[in-house]
Amino acid sequence: MNKPVVIAQDGLPRRLFSVADVDRMVEAGIIGHDERVEIVDGEILPMSPKGPLHETFKQHLTIHFARNLPAGTTFIQEAGWRLGEMLYLEPDYLFFPDRLGIATVGGPDALLVVEVADTSLGYDAGRKVELYARLGVREYWVVEARTRETRVHREPDGGHFGRRFVAGPDDVLAPHLLAGLTLRLSDLPL
Repeated sequence: MNKPVVIAQDGLPRRLFSVADVDRMVEAGIIGHDERVEIVDGEILPMSPKGPLHETFKQHLTIHFARNLPAGTTFIQEAGWRLGEMLYLEPDYLFFPDRLGIATVGGPDALLVVEVADTSLGYDAGRKVELYARLGVREYWVVEARTRETRVHREPDGGHFGRRFVAGPDDVLAPHLLAGLTLRLSDLPL
């Protein structure tokens, strides 16, 4: 059976895995049910372990988002988002119209994707920016747990976002597709 292969930067071939391949690995016990991985263009990427700062931040964000969610919108946390045969992500938050189910949400359907970054800052503010832009996600936030700054990315165009800025902890964040939802990180009881 021929499987896709890519040549890595070191010149060595790498076998690529589909979401179905990884599902079978989990069923066979090769990858544990509790292991957190993402699949990006066929590469299996172990997720950073969750630390107390990350989890505390998410706890307060979840409460805020749930209390202020605009009508007609839903969000999920760390749920598997299958975006193709070779792409599976687990964003910290994914907002989308509630008329859609997670199985039908594509990149342009996402109203906002949020990653809370502590140990994962390099990945969330690097490779994932290009990935979410390529998918057509219309707004992507990287919330830095340690500094309480938020890197806001809007207007996807191919592999990058046309509009990018950093909001400080005292700035009011207002996602442009979620009318009425605002957030000031300095107001969270952290």
